[in-house]
Amino acid sequence: MIDSLKFITCGSVDDGKSTLIGHLLYDAKLLFSDQEKALELESKVGSNDGDIDYSLLLDGLMAEREQGITIDVAYRYFITDHRSFIVADTPGHEQYTRNMAVGASFADVAVILVDASQGILIQTKRHARICSLMGIKHFVLAVNKMDLIAYDEHRFNEIKEEFLREVANLDLDTISVIPVSATEGDNIVNRSQHTSWYTGETLIRYLETIDVSIKSKQSGFLMSVQRVSRPNHKFRGFQGQVEVGEISVGDEIISFPSEEKACVKSIFIGNKDCTTVSAGQPANIQLDSEIDVSRGCVLVRDVAVELADMFTAEILWMDDAELVVGRNYVLKLGTKVVPATLMKIKHKIDINTGKHISADKLLKNELAICDLSLAENIVFDSFTNSKGLGSFILMDRITNMTSACGVIKHALRRSTNVVWQDTDVTQKIRANQKNQRPITIWFTGLSGSGKSTLANELEKRLVAMGKHTMLLDGDNVRHGLNKNLGFKPQDRVENIRRIAEVSKLMNEAGLIVITSFISPYQEDRQSAREVIGEDSFVEIYVSTSVEECERRDVKGLYKKARAGEIPNFTGVSAPYEEPNSPFMKVETEMCSIEKATDLILQTLMEQKCLKE
Repeated sequence: MIDSLKFITCGSVDDGKSTLIGHLLYDAKLLFSDQEKALELESKVGSNDGDIDYSLLLDGLMAEREQGITIDVAYRYFITDHRSFIVADTPGHEQYTRNMAVGASFADVAVILVDASQGILIQTKRHARICSLMGIKHFVLAVNKMDLIAYDEHRFNEIKEEFLREVANLDLDTISVIPVSATEGDNIVNRSQHTSWYTGETLIRYLETIDVSIKSKQSGFLMSVQRVSRPNHKFRGFQGQVEVGEISVGDEIISFPSEEKACVKSIFIGNKDCTTVSAGQPANIQLDSEIDVSRGCVLVRDVAVELADMFTAEILWMDDAELVVGRNYVLKLGTKVVPATLMKIKHKIDINTGKHISADKLLKNELAICDLSLAENIVFDSFTNSKGLGSFILMDRITNMTSACGVIKHALRRSTNVVWQDTDVTQKIRANQKNQRPITIWFTGLSGSGKSTLANELEKRLVAMGKHTMLLDGDNVRHGLNKNLGFKPQDRVENIRRIAEVSKLMNEAGLIVITSFISPYQEDRQSAREVIGEDSFVEIYVSTSVEECERRDVKGLYKKARAGEIPNFTGVSAPYEEPNSPFMKVETEMCSIEKATDLILQTLMEQKCLKE
């Protein structure tokens, strides 16, 4: 059986990626006769003066053909006498770098194209670094459009030397540079008569012979659990794909993160009962004892993995919105999904030079080294040891869009050195002592909406009822705890994070906490909800129009903001995202403070948020 090779074509816009692969398929006679005929007919009405437009084989979207660019990743499958191939033809436009990164994540080899008449561009450098980030160890630089520079050997060597300098600091196994012409077919399948000075391989010959086999650095066994199989009460199996080594019936494994041990009772591949399963195969493993195993757990034998809740990683930011330190995302690593916070941008990486640059935010398509904190301990490894346990994506908590992809460098020491200390006096004991249910009542709304007035009135009523409370007001907190924070997005994120953590501690003390903060971002309020706890977080949206807030503006803040004296002012120069489903919505324009407070208390009592 012949082996297979997965490769990617990438590079800047209009460097000829689709045309290169199309010409390769055409010259190597890898098209069916009807495909070949359709290509010739479509080319006659295309934009190539009637000549065959080989890119049409890859660019299938109407928008791609109209604009002459690749937008989505196009996968093609073909086979020669020596090897089978899967190629991902990826877009070169900076706007679609996300799609290029998806294609790179599966590949063994990167074929990076460069226009000989333009040389190495920023997008060429970016794609090279992304390919390296995704673990690709074999690069081919295809210097395309050699026909446009009359097959100049000197210019080819200049581009070759510049590229080798650019990738010198990347951890690569092999680098090949080939002069080609995607339109004329030079050195793609057949050797060119125009480049007698080039003595290397053609592109197809390189792809057929390159050895991309990886000798595993680890022995033993490792499998991430994707699904728990319970067809009946007699069978409980754990399904996943074996990532490292092999396992046999009777072998002992350890389940992480619980670190419980058990022996393999049976192994199924599909519905076939087997005694052994190896790396790359799907398996359904039954154990001889009931231990804690669920989706996201990892079954291990004789493999060193790390268990921690903080690590350093290199990430590619792919979101249109900028990355803000302190914001909460959803991290997916292997089969595990967990909330994660970006704690610190250690530095971003300059695409041109590879140098490290100080930064407090990231824009789309930028690379950076960052520290991340997770909501719980997870099992992972460095990317150099394990792609499956060393790579991850970050997803936006509201839209579920992929915001970033990354690879793990190493765990942070404090993640294992700092251990939670349990105490004998619990929250329940403290709450019973005060005869109340500790909750956080979170007022949110525009400046001037009436949050502070309502919060103050509610606290007076609760104290009169014999409740033990603490009111945290936005302005007051900024005089002490958050004195060092401004009003930039990253400062607002950190402001809410600190308040959420303080509220949680006060709830632990048995107190009812009332907070009054603009807290303009839905993501940050959701993060606060998760820190404090779903059952303890009561969100009250004080809904008041901007016009009414300005009319009430006793501090003159709106006037200053409209004059440009206060930047990043919510409702004027910064956005406010209304809650999607708050516990309740209070419209202060429609009722008095006293009536609004009555309504809040009545709802809290009806929903059993307050212990009578």
